[in-house]
Amino acid sequence: MSANTLTNNKVNVPTALGNVPTALGNVPDSLGIAVLTVSDSRSLETDDSGTALIEALQSGGHTLVERNLVKDDKHLIRAQICNWVIDASVEVIITTGGTGFTGRDSTPEALAPLFDKTIDGFGELFRHVSFEEIGPSTVQSRALGGLIHTTLVFALPGSPNAVKTAWDKMLRHQLDSTSRPCNFAQLIARFGE
Repeated sequence: MSANTLTNNKVNVPTALGNVPTALGNVPDSLGIAVLTVSDSRSLETDDSGTALIEALQSGGHTLVERNLVKDDKHLIRAQICNWVIDASVEVIITTGGTGFTGRDSTPEALAPLFDKTIDGFGELFRHVSFEEIGPSTVQSRALGGLIHTTLVFALPGSPNAVKTAWDKMLRHQLDSTSRPCNFAQLIARFGE
């Protein structure tokens, strides 16, 4: 089993914090998700996008591990993301905000160098489904996704409508272990192989 070891019908999956036992064939129904809002103008109290995202992920049966808000600064964004990547309870990180084209929008620049693998289709599909709602304005979205070590990371625009679109049309399905024909939830235990 390569770097994974088999004991008592469980696979020990290597993570940043050591081996985490995962039952063979056992796919989690609930994922641990952290939500990061990137904004120079919002507070947690006025963060409608983060709140909408949390409501959606919890209604989908997932666990909110932590929520935070940082200014639109690539170093602050990276610091928070890296702290969550080494937390074994965080399997998915979703950011909202900082994906536009203003001088301060820096979420893609913060995340892209950290990705071990990019999920190219995420940004492409987001812009495609957004086109149905906002037309050609979707070209101003720099939504992206990737894998940092064994943690899925998705960066969404900061509007509540964009968050709802991304969750309802994409993330809800990819983070649901019963979604067919395939989903990321089924692969999480194998990211460390």
